[in-house]
Amino acid sequence: MFFRGSRYEPVPTLTHVTADGRTIRHKALRILPDPRGSLVHIVRQDDRLDRVAQDWFGNAELWWRVADANTALDPDALIGEAGRTIIVPAPGE
Repeated sequence: MFFRGSRYEPVPTLTHVTADGRTIRHKALRILPDPRGSLVHIVRQDDRLDRVAQDWFGNAELWWRVADANTALDPDALIGEAGRTIIVPAPGE
């Protein structure tokens, strides 16, 4: 269901059986990792999280690591204001 390397790949899949006998498979709650070894990124005009991830990790698809490190419910809000400081987890963490 989730691609290899997805943030949900290591999260266990659980099964719930409803009162009427239906089986529903779902992912367990994903606990946000502690961004130890964090770095700081100052948001530039027209920044995007995928570009930030590309700059720091060499992989634009890891944008969610930046969102997780900042406990962002709305990832776009992180880069909405130039000059804002956001946390970037150290590459390899």
